[in-house]
Amino acid sequence: MSETGYSLKEIADFLDAELFGDPSLKIIGICSLNNPIKDHITFVSEQKKEHLIKDTKASAIIVSKEIGNDVHKNLLQVNDPYLAYAKVTQLFFNSNDIPYGNDFYSDKSARISDTAQVGSNAHIGQDSEIGDNVCIGPNVFIGDNCIIQNNTIIHSNVSIYSNVSIGENCIIHSNSVLGSDGFGFAKSKGKYVKIHQLGGLSIGNDVEVGAACCIDRGAIDNTVISNGVKLDNNIHIAHNVIIGENSAIAASCAIAGSTIIGKNFQMGGLSGVIGHLRICDDVFVGAHTLITKSIKEPGEYVGIMPAQSHSEWAKSSVFIKKKGKK
Repeated sequence: MSETGYSLKEIADFLDAELFGDPSLKIIGICSLNNPIKDHITFVSEQKKEHLIKDTKASAIIVSKEIGNDVHKNLLQVNDPYLAYAKVTQLFFNSNDIPYGNDFYSDKSARISDTAQVGSNAHIGQDSEIGDNVCIGPNVFIGDNCIIQNNTIIHSNVSIYSNVSIGENCIIHSNSVLGSDGFGFAKSKGKYVKIHQLGGLSIGNDVEVGAACCIDRGAIDNTVISNGVKLDNNIHIAHNVIIGENSAIAASCAIAGSTIIGKNFQMGGLSGVIGHLRICDDVFVGAHTLITKSIKEPGEYVGIMPAQSHSEWAKSSVFIKKKGKK
């Protein structure tokens, strides 16, 4: 971002938006509709909030094309205001919030681009490759034979085990663990014998992994997170799971081992999928739902049971059992 921000015309051109108002107006940031700030831009994506447009003190507003230009405000009309807002954040995002230093360790066999930035106390293992414009925060551990491709950001305290590949334009948030051992044991004489996990982890392009997530390496073949996948915080992906392109999973979800999930999968918070299932493309799983069988038809699947008093729950459970026997 320039020191003086962007003119409204520059933002309109960036969004391919229709501009009403002062094209030379300088915008120095983004504000919410509830906390408007002068010289900032906001957006209205919900029809129920359109009445706030006339009174907002924000200097410019991104609105849908259905909103008229008779409100005497600086407007940018677009087809999808929420998408436009997402794009505008790219203009005002500053990736220089990662503290870098020269006191990091890298094996002499590691190949690190001259344009990569590496934080203090980071570790980069042997034969690993760090691409152009990669940002690695402090205290990050990257094991052997890893590949981090161009323009990817690894925030502080992330642990990346050996044989993990991460594509371009990814973001990995703090305290996540990538490529840890899957939960594999064979029982013998009342004890458990560890099955060493010999596969890797492959993460595609444009993937975002939230804070404190754990994605296991494969037992033999790789665990795969495809292009465009978005993971919220505190998510566990077990070994040999495959998640299809452009899927989005909310916080505190878990997917058990060897489940294969299609494209455009959406999963609400606190949900789970048991192991060895197959889920087709375009499936939406509601919050707090457990998937126990493979899904062959696109659609919405919900198994939410709202909280009840103990006596009410007892009545409900009897009813559910009776319905299940029919």
